[in-house]
Amino acid sequence: MDVYLPIANLSVDGLVIVALGALTGILSGLFGVGGGFLTTPLLIFYGVPPTVAAASASTQVTGASVSGVLAHGRRGGVDYRLGAVTVAGGVVGAFVGAILFRFFQSIGQIDVVISILYVVMLGTIGTLMAREAWQSLRPAEEDAPRGPMKRRHHPLVTALPLRWRFYGSGLYISPLAPLILGVLVGMLTMLMGVGGGFILVPAMLYILGMSAQVVVGTSLFNILFVTMATTIVHALTTQAVDIVLVALLLLGSVSGAQLGTLVAQRVKPEMLRLVLAALVLVIALRMLFGLGYEPDEIYTVVPL
Repeated sequence: MDVYLPIANLSVDGLVIVALGALTGILSGLFGVGGGFLTTPLLIFYGVPPTVAAASASTQVTGASVSGVLAHGRRGGVDYRLGAVTVAGGVVGAFVGAILFRFFQSIGQIDVVISILYVVMLGTIGTLMAREAWQSLRPAEEDAPRGPMKRRHHPLVTALPLRWRFYGSGLYISPLAPLILGVLVGMLTMLMGVGGGFILVPAMLYILGMSAQVVVGTSLFNILFVTMATTIVHALTTQAVDIVLVALLLLGSVSGAQLGTLVAQRVKPEMLRLVLAALVLVIALRMLFGLGYEPDEIYTVVPL
């Protein structure tokens, strides 16, 4: 089923794009991440220009996050105050990211920058996830079992001035910590088309010291509004959002999210993380190969 993408200026198989959207939805249902960190590189592999892939993937992640936020909010799994701080930082980060996006686009290096960011981020995240999952699957040592680790925030967070109480997370920390984290995620969302959940979730756990019960819901709350802001910024500055591509991705992600939730209830979490880590590392290696591979057509003509 051929479908023409007006902004990307190419024809694609609509069923393939729907399948990519379904993969994003499955990841959202399994792990509480937006899934854009895989959608963007897969779209690039399929032939969609990196600028259009990044802008459209962030738009699609907005729609995929709505149901997750509502579900977690109903059970009290969202810290709205801390989420509002990260969203404020994310909006600032989106504008900073837009400036960087336009700069690298003006010098003709935005495609290379996006690919390098993905290689670094996916390689790091995939390695850490694989190590953690492998250690969890290994048989337990014979020595005495360790008690649960006490949840603490990073010493750098303690050094920051001002203190706010975030009752939903049980934290008493400086708002500058989640604000700075939000700025970083906003910049990456603008540049890479990701929701930022694969960075935000571990950062909330190990840097801010948030309770695991509210991490996923608060992360999705941030993803929802930050990707919404980046969509608006992309539409106003880069004009790279392809609404036809977004619609096809959303069509798949709606059903994929339901499937991911069902699978998550039946498979060991450690095995799921190991499979996801392997997939992330394969994509990182493929993008690294693409950076050094000489294309068939070195020069292309881009309409102004």
